[in-house]
Amino acid sequence: MMKKKYFFSEKELKLLNSNKAIKLLLAQGDDINPDKVLRYVRYEKTLEDLQVELIKMQQWVIKNNQRVCLLFEGRDAAGKGGAIRRVTHHLNPRNYRVVALPKPTEQERGQWYFQRYINKLPNPGEIVLFDRSWYNRAVVEPVNGFCTQEEYDRFMREVNDFENMITNDGIILMKFYFSITKKEQADRFDDIASNPLKRWKMSPVDEVAQDLWDTYTEYKEHMFAHTNTEKNPWIILRANRKTTARVSVIKHILKRIPYRETEG
Repeated sequence: MMKKKYFFSEKELKLLNSNKAIKLLLAQGDDINPDKVLRYVRYEKTLEDLQVELIKMQQWVIKNNQRVCLLFEGRDAAGKGGAIRRVTHHLNPRNYRVVALPKPTEQERGQWYFQRYINKLPNPGEIVLFDRSWYNRAVVEPVNGFCTQEEYDRFMREVNDFENMITNDGIILMKFYFSITKKEQADRFDDIASNPLKRWKMSPVDEVAQDLWDTYTEYKEHMFAHTNTEKNPWIILRANRKTTARVSVIKHILKRIPYRETEG
């Protein structure tokens, strides 16, 4: 069988001659795919350039006492956590927080629903990234029977006013939704289940996610219809390819936060 011939520009050859690319090529064994390696090296270079800009953005946030709140939503295994790690990888850890709240305690269940999220909102000079947020009540909770219809209806009546209150107070709010196909989710669950280093990620909610796919879709679409406001819109990212979604979310953050206006 004739092997495929590859033709690369001088710039591409330079990238393939980097230490990272050579390691990836060697790791492929006999089934070498330079195109795949080239794509990944380009992604890594793009990501690194964007992370440099994220550092500048964070410095602007700190210097100007800004408050930035980023919501990461999506189905189970959509890649939210991986995207958050790429956003925060080189940031000053003293000035950002990642919030991933567990299920509410009995005391919290007796509080106003938004109360425990209010306590986690950013302080001046801080970026807070929510790995799932108050929008649990819009989709995850009703789909899995974790809230009543009355609690769901009350949330949907109040959420836009709540977000208007925090943005009117000066918090920069961005809402990201990572969108994947049913097949992609199934493939990722299979990968998690077969990898002993990832099995901890599987939860009872994950285990029924495929069966509840259509119900989740109904609630998700209602969430978008009701909460995709002009002031606080959703940013929907195609996330079947994790690398594309990670680059896209960082680009959206850098475009939305006006850190460049004060450079120089």
